[in-house]
Amino acid sequence: MVLRPDQVEAFTAGGDELVTGEAVALDLRPTSFVLRAAGVLIDYLAYALLLVGALVLVSLLNDGGVLDDALSQAFLVASIAICFIVVPTVVETASHGRSLGRLAVGARIVRTDGGAIGLRHALTRALVGLLEIVFTSGGLAVVVALLNGSSRRLGDLMAGTYSRNERVPKAAHVVYGVPAHLQGWAEIADVGRLPDGLARRIASFLQQAPQLSPASRRRVADELAAETTPYVSPVPSGDPEFLLAGVSALRRRRESAALARESALLDRLTPALTETVRGFPRR
Repeated sequence: MVLRPDQVEAFTAGGDELVTGEAVALDLRPTSFVLRAAGVLIDYLAYALLLVGALVLVSLLNDGGVLDDALSQAFLVASIAICFIVVPTVVETASHGRSLGRLAVGARIVRTDGGAIGLRHALTRALVGLLEIVFTSGGLAVVVALLNGSSRRLGDLMAGTYSRNERVPKAAHVVYGVPAHLQGWAEIADVGRLPDGLARRIASFLQQAPQLSPASRRRVADELAAETTPYVSPVPSGDPEFLLAGVSALRRRRESAALARESALLDRLTPALTETVRGFPRR
């Protein structure tokens, strides 16, 4: 949904949407702190088990005389780097922000503009995660996540990423009809000149209106009504939001009727378009 610059503040008032520099509202719902903590716990438990397996292998090789103490120490450091940096980076990059824990809680790591993360984002998160999750037992990550509304840990802030909740139920699509007191107006009104772009913005506003603050809702409704009135004849008096609902519903009703007439006409023409002349050989 693309908004005009003067409408960006109104549509971000709810806090559930992210707006890019081009004034594009993105429906990115953050993963809650509890779900993020559960996902991280699952992920790092898996990485710890992988590290334990690597340490057991190194110990067996050391006891068997295959590795000396110096090589064992080197393999120990390498195992930590592989389990807590390389593996998370590869998993996040290959799965575009998913992991075992995020699959369990229904989350995905995305860029702050809503796009898929790349190697740079995953590597930054893994390197910072070694500090804030492994070295501090998750304490630093918890503090940072609790200090911001979207539960972003330090790795997210440095990488420019965001945890999106992909299991949020979709909101029901609200369909407005012509208000009761505008039924008489709808019989004679002309809304055919309303531009498609303006009609889409009206429909978007009507869907978003319940989530807006009263002041923002009134302001946006007034602005859209001022843009709409030159294309409506006659212009009904009353609340601007009722005008927008009536114009949107009337335009939808008439376009639906026009499409139905066109479909019926095509159905009547189908025999003439598909049948051949009597006696004409079929090939």
